[in-house]
Amino acid sequence: MSEGKIRRPRAETPKGFRDYFGAEVSERKAMLDTIVAVYHRYGFDPLETSAVETVEALGKFLPDVDRPNEGVFAWKDEDDSWMALRYDLTAPLARVAAQYRNELPAPYRRYAMGPVWRNEKPGPGRFRQFYQCDADTVGAPSVAADAEICAMLSDVFESLGLGGDYVVKVNNRKVLNGVMEVVGVLDPADRARFAGERGIVLRAIDKIDRLGEVGVRALLGEGRRDESGDFTRGAGLSAEQAEVVMGFVSARRATGAGTVARLRDLVGSSAIGAEGVDELETIAALLDAQGYGADRIVIDPGVVRGLGYYTGPVFEAELTFEILDEKGRKRQFGSVAGGGRYDDLVKRFTGQAVPATGISIGVDRLLAALQAKGRAGGDAAGPVVVTVMDRDRMADYMAMTGELRRAGIRAEVYLGNPKNFGNQLKYADKRQSPVAVIQGGDEAAKGTVVLKDLILGARIAESATLEEWKDRPAQVEVARTDLVAAVKRMLGR
Repeated sequence: MSEGKIRRPRAETPKGFRDYFGAEVSERKAMLDTIVAVYHRYGFDPLETSAVETVEALGKFLPDVDRPNEGVFAWKDEDDSWMALRYDLTAPLARVAAQYRNELPAPYRRYAMGPVWRNEKPGPGRFRQFYQCDADTVGAPSVAADAEICAMLSDVFESLGLGGDYVVKVNNRKVLNGVMEVVGVLDPADRARFAGERGIVLRAIDKIDRLGEVGVRALLGEGRRDESGDFTRGAGLSAEQAEVVMGFVSARRATGAGTVARLRDLVGSSAIGAEGVDELETIAALLDAQGYGADRIVIDPGVVRGLGYYTGPVFEAELTFEILDEKGRKRQFGSVAGGGRYDDLVKRFTGQAVPATGISIGVDRLLAALQAKGRAGGDAAGPVVVTVMDRDRMADYMAMTGELRRAGIRAEVYLGNPKNFGNQLKYADKRQSPVAVIQGGDEAAKGTVVLKDLILGARIAESATLEEWKDRPAQVEVARTDLVAAVKRMLGR
C-alpha cells in the first residue's frame, strides 16, 4: 500500500448475519404484538434478560455438538471468566429462576423475545443471529402446564390467521426412554451408560422428515454416508433393536386413543415408558375438554426434539400448507416452533428439581410463513412528505408536519437539498409515500396547499386508459386550514 493511502473497511454484512429494513421490522413487530396479546391473555409476564451469559450458566445443551463451548460465540473476560452470547432464551430463564427463586411467584409464567446467536456454519436461510419468541412455566409439575402451552400455541396460530394451516404435535420423551429401555440402550440404574448411543438415536429420529426411513435406519445402525461422502457414526443398534425404534416413530394411529394403545405395547414393562404414556393420555383429555381437536393438536410419536434437556412432553408446531422450494418442488412449509418439559435445567443451579415447560417460536420462519400466505409482506405505506419549495420558510413546513403528526398521521418534512423539486418527488416515491404536500410562494399568499396523491398518480401512469380515473384528480388544492382533514380524506381513499 502506497504511503498516505487510506485503507478503508469493506461495507459488508458479516458472514451468517443479515440486516433488517423498515417494512420487515414493522411486520415482525406486528406479528410479535399479536403473539404477545395471546401470551398476555394466558397470564404470562414479560421478561428481558441480558444478551450475554456466563458460559458456565449456559451449559452444554446445543444439539449436534461435541465440545462444551462449540456452537456459541464466547470470549474470556478480563477476570479470566468465560462469557458468551445466549444461544436460546431458555438457558437464561433457568438462571433467572434460580437467581430470583425467593422473589418470583411459583409457578412463574414468563414470555420473552429477542435475538439469539449460534456460532454455526451459515447456509441458505440459516443465519448465525435469529429471533425467538418463548413462553415458559417454571415450577408447575402437572402436565396441565404442558397442555396449556399447547393450547396457547394453537391460539397463537389462530390469532395470526393460520387456522387450518397448522398442527401442534405432542409426544413424550419418557415414552422414547421406555422404548430405549426395551431395546437395551437405557439403564435406569445408570443413566450415564449408553448416553452417547441415546443421543445418536434422538438426533436420528429427529431427522426422519429429511432423511426418510432408510437414512434413519442407517443412523440407528452402523452409520450413514451422505451425498458429499461425509460419514456420520451410527448408534450401533442391531436390526431387531432398530425395528423397535422405527415402530415407535410410526406408532401414530388415526385417533389419539389408538396411538396411546400402540405406545403402551411398545414400552412393555418399562415403568418410565408407562408413565410417559399416562401423561400423554392426560394431556389429550385436558385438551379435548377445552375443545382442541385433532385438527389442531395431535399425539405424534415422531416428535422427539433434538435438545438433550427435555425430560417429558415435547411439542412441535408445523405449518401444513405447501410452498415451492428452491428447485420448484412442492413441499410443506414445516416446523416453526418447538419445545417441551425440562425439569432438570434449573437443578443445575440449585441442586433441587424444579419442573419447567415451554415453547419457542422461530420468529423469522413464522414471519416468512405469513408472507407466503399473503398475511404479511404487503407494501407498507410510507410517511406523508411535506416538500420544501422555499428554504427560508422551513418553519412553515415543519408546522404543517407537526399538525399532521399530532393528528396521528405519519409525516416528515423533506430535509435533503430542496433545489431540485423533482428529486423531492423521487424521494417521496422511494419512501412509498401516499401523499406529498406542496406549498410554494403563490399558495402561501393565497393561504392554500397542494396535495399530490402519489398512489393515484402512479395508477394513472400505469393505466392504459384514463376513463376510470377521470373523476378523481391526482392533485388538489385545498385551504391551508383544511390540511389535516384533506390529507385524511386522501389517505382514506
